[in-house]
Amino acid sequence: MSSLPQPAPAPATPPGQPPPQPRIVPSPTRRGPSRWRVWALVAAAGILAGGLYLALRQGQVESTGSADLVPMASMASGPMERIVRISGQTSARNFATIMVPVFRGPDSGRDLTLMRVAKPGSFVKKGDLIAELDPQALRDHIDDLDDTVQQAENDVAKKRAEQEAEWEALQQDLCVARAAFDKARLDLRAAEVKTPIERELLQLAADEAEATYKQLQVDVARKKAADLAELRILEIAVAQQRIHRGRHVGDLAKFTMRTPMDGLVVMLQAWRSGEMKQIQEGDQVYAGQPFMRIVDTSSMQLDAVVSQADSSELRVGQAATVGIDAFPGLQLRGRVYSIGALAVKGIWDTYYIRNIPVRVRIEGSDPRLIPDLSGWAHVRIDGLASATLVPAEAIHREAGAEYVLVKRGQGFERRPVELGLRTPTTVAVLSGVRAGEQVALGAVK
Repeated sequence: MSSLPQPAPAPATPPGQPPPQPRIVPSPTRRGPSRWRVWALVAAAGILAGGLYLALRQGQVESTGSADLVPMASMASGPMERIVRISGQTSARNFATIMVPVFRGPDSGRDLTLMRVAKPGSFVKKGDLIAELDPQALRDHIDDLDDTVQQAENDVAKKRAEQEAEWEALQQDLCVARAAFDKARLDLRAAEVKTPIERELLQLAADEAEATYKQLQVDVARKKAADLAELRILEIAVAQQRIHRGRHVGDLAKFTMRTPMDGLVVMLQAWRSGEMKQIQEGDQVYAGQPFMRIVDTSSMQLDAVVSQADSSELRVGQAATVGIDAFPGLQLRGRVYSIGALAVKGIWDTYYIRNIPVRVRIEGSDPRLIPDLSGWAHVRIDGLASATLVPAEAIHREAGAEYVLVKRGQGFERRPVELGLRTPTTVAVLSGVRAGEQVALGAVK
């Protein structure tokens, strides 16, 4: 009997069934990567390397995003200008300021009322009546002065008559004194037959008569000088009253004002009832007050200011396009006429903001172009007759180089460009892109 274990006997197979098949249990083994995955990775690496090579060689980058979601602009071709925009108000180079006259009469400047003025906005010819002050008060004053002058003349005549009467009486007194002096001298000749006392009395009488006569002669000379001086004072008073009246008569002519030139009537403003109002008929004015301008509409200009940063680019004679805010469709040609030498501060500007005054002469005329209208001017600094134009936001910069992203299929092509004239909104492209191509605005993710 053997000591080795014996296998268990196989179960008996029922009659009519096939015997069972033995089960094979595989031993555990390590599986390696499949061949097709290896080849797929190799192919992908080769494609990626080729794409990077082409991108580095041709400067092309394909965007992973869709081009339909990126804002774009089409390249255009046309003229380009670089301008400086200035703003201001219209005025005229040739004009005449109409002021209330300065009167010579001492009372002519009181209660001045505009009785008549030309219609604002109307055109007048040289010599036309444009304003008239109410002259009634002055006329009444002149009438009073007429009476004053007449009274002064009457005073002179009266004084002359009184002096003539006094002179005749004085002459009579002088003649009486002369006769008394002659009689006393005759009586003195008979003193030899008189007693000493009588001779002394006659001598005293003769001396008294002589002194009286001589005193009357002195009084006559003094009276004549006094009368002449008194009469002269009255005559000077008459002359003063006549001069006074003559000045008022001359002032009366100034109450009617006529235009010294052809032009447009523009009424000025004055402070009325706490606000600035346009002067009109019935307003009270004062001597020397400007109230109207006659402007030559063929010499219109734009009084504007420009910031100090842009003033260095302006030159006298540069072409400009002038527009009026009240008439958006009105545009006129112009040229820079003058540039201020010193910077000035505006009324409402901050202390450190300074502007340079600029005047732009407007070439041509238009019935709508009148003074004191707000407007603007585009002064042409530089320009190109024809150039490929691209929006400024389409220009990208990297490492000092400038490029644009041109649409190519569903992506964008990075293309370096050479730029020329620039404005805040548009740039002229000298090379790198063509008109009609589409470029991306802003960054592409």
